[in-house]
Amino acid sequence: MTQPPSDALVFFGATGDLAYKQIFPALQAMVARGTLDIPVIGVAKSGWTREQLVERARQSVQEHGSIDEQAFARLSDLLQYIDGDYNDDATFTQLRQALGGAQRPLHYLAIPPSLFGPVCERLAASGCTQGARIVVEKPFGHDLESARALNATLHGVFAEADIFRIDHYLGKEAVQNLLYLRFANGFLEPLLRRAGVREIQITMAETFGVAGRGRFYEEAGAIRDVVQNHMLQVLGLLTMEAPANQGQEAVRDGVARVFKSVRSLTPADVVRGQYAGYTREAQVAPDSQVETYAALRFEVDSWRWAGVPIYVRVGKELPVTCTAVTVVFRDPPQEVFADVAPHTNFLRLQLTPGVQVTLGLNTKRPGAGMKGQSTELTLHRQEASGLAPYDRLLTDALAGDATLFAREDEVEEAWRIVQGVLGDAAPLQPYAPGTWGPAGADTLLAPGLGWMDPDPDRGTAVPALAPTPPSAPAPHGSAENPAPAAQASPVGE
Repeated sequence: MTQPPSDALVFFGATGDLAYKQIFPALQAMVARGTLDIPVIGVAKSGWTREQLVERARQSVQEHGSIDEQAFARLSDLLQYIDGDYNDDATFTQLRQALGGAQRPLHYLAIPPSLFGPVCERLAASGCTQGARIVVEKPFGHDLESARALNATLHGVFAEADIFRIDHYLGKEAVQNLLYLRFANGFLEPLLRRAGVREIQITMAETFGVAGRGRFYEEAGAIRDVVQNHMLQVLGLLTMEAPANQGQEAVRDGVARVFKSVRSLTPADVVRGQYAGYTREAQVAPDSQVETYAALRFEVDSWRWAGVPIYVRVGKELPVTCTAVTVVFRDPPQEVFADVAPHTNFLRLQLTPGVQVTLGLNTKRPGAGMKGQSTELTLHRQEASGLAPYDRLLTDALAGDATLFAREDEVEEAWRIVQGVLGDAAPLQPYAPGTWGPAGADTLLAPGLGWMDPDPDRGTAVPALAPTPPSAPAPHGSAENPAPAAQASPVGE
């Protein structure tokens, strides 16, 4: 059902880091595309004036994109600012006045979750929630109990249909391409099921460390930061059944149904790692037990996927920055050609950097005799990333389209899945920067196949334990495959 669009955008945390890195560039892009032409009201407690906020916005788009003078001038005209404390009723009285005749404001909480409750209560008391929607940032809770409490707080003021839980990973072009690839190509349907799939691997690797986010990482760790949300959403889109229709709830229904089928993790299903040197990072405890790496084994108890292990690996200070999904197909049931290498039939979806779809198969080597070779066919390559995630997601939220936002049951099921491996449930294993993590991660895998290490330069998946041609990167953890220079990148952050 089509929802009426919002007629004002209020964003709390207007002077914060997220606004500077993501929101202002997205707002300028939306103005340039003609999808934003309503009042934009920033709220923060910084002692600033509106002019200072406009200058901050200009610096933001210059540093994190490029200035479009015409679009930025229009954004400046739309931009208002309220300087006030979130615990002060007067701040919300000013907001109600600034909203004027707006009937359907969108409130975006780019603030710590601890402030969600007080802000929601004062929004309601000041009359700012009538006909309104609300967008809340991740992390949505710290565990299952806190997520449920946070949902209860929001539901005390807003209906579920008006709550948009933002996971910027769902706004990535590549992640949506995954969904389109599955359900726009009928030939894939008989392949993506337990009869044809041996296992699935999902890797999110980053060459850099915590990049100045030591305090946040000490509170989160890799599992809370990217597994409970980003990686589980990818798993859900990859394994869900076809949506019943094109309505915005159909995809969320499919993901929620998959999550309900995923077994709760136990310590035996996870290997936690921490790169050497993490404890020397700023705002990190010298005896920290927080993981910067996690390898996990998931099982989906559904008719389609029963018995197919899904391995997820995330980590910092790894050899490459790349996110990829590799579906490893079962080997032929009989050995017709003795020289065929095992586990060389796969479908690989590179999600970052860029979008690439690769098919691994075996073909006859040219010349006399029946000798084969492993071949990789690039079926699709897309260098451009399309709309930036926050551009796409804020546009959708203003339009009332919740397709790419996590629903209450999705969030709580995701926390239920990882609850048993949070904190120090599993021992911490060290690993050297520039390697593929602790060697213990290999123990999670079924015998006979190692991790498929993504290589964005070649656009291929390299079986770590299978023979590789001389031009291929060395197996993971090898000294011959050093990490490229560390770089600050927004991938997965």
